[in-house]
Amino acid sequence: MRAKDGALRSFGVYARDYGMELSDRQLELFGLYLNELMRWNEKMNLTGLKNPERIVIELFLDSLIPGSVIPREGSLLDAGSGAGFPGLPLKILHPALEVYLLESREKRVSFLRQAVRVMGLTGIDVIQGRIERDSQAFPLDCFRLVTARAFAPFPQTLRWCSPMLCGGGMLICYLGEHGPELLAQNRPLVEEERLKVQDVLSYSLPGKKGMRHAVILRKTAPKQ
Repeated sequence: MRAKDGALRSFGVYARDYGMELSDRQLELFGLYLNELMRWNEKMNLTGLKNPERIVIELFLDSLIPGSVIPREGSLLDAGSGAGFPGLPLKILHPALEVYLLESREKRVSFLRQAVRVMGLTGIDVIQGRIERDSQAFPLDCFRLVTARAFAPFPQTLRWCSPMLCGGGMLICYLGEHGPELLAQNRPLVEEERLKVQDVLSYSLPGKKGMRHAVILRKTAPKQ
């Protein structure tokens, strides 16, 4: 428990260093999330990370990087949410977001629903399905935000996620070390999907070598 408590204290400091001031209540929610994640990790491989310090840096903090530049309310679809990243951390950061966690694997869906219950979150739903074939089951025709982290190769992410965006909506892709190269290689596809690059966030994480990149793309209106 001490390791978890220490990791959460460090997480609060790290978040502040990246321009995000987390309240006591938000840190409490991240603590509940961390406890549940580590408990389930003993039974199934939700994440390869076992150390709480690495979890709060490489999963929690990494998920929050675009938090200061995205809307604080509106609908968010987290494609291929896995263990909830980045959708759950962004929901904790911006409680007014209406979040939908999309995950195809039944066991991970069970974890996500349990985590949401434990944290007592409202305005969040877990959907079992795949973005490329189950969009008819989604509660909304389009979303203001779509997030994709460790989801699919970048070209496939563009093809699957762009149709889910409302006009003017934002697609946030976590592209790791090779973000600029992937973006340059796929410029024609970005334009084909009616997307424009709004921002490229370059950052490093504590204790990790190299730069990471989160690309923010905005959906344009169709040509008349």
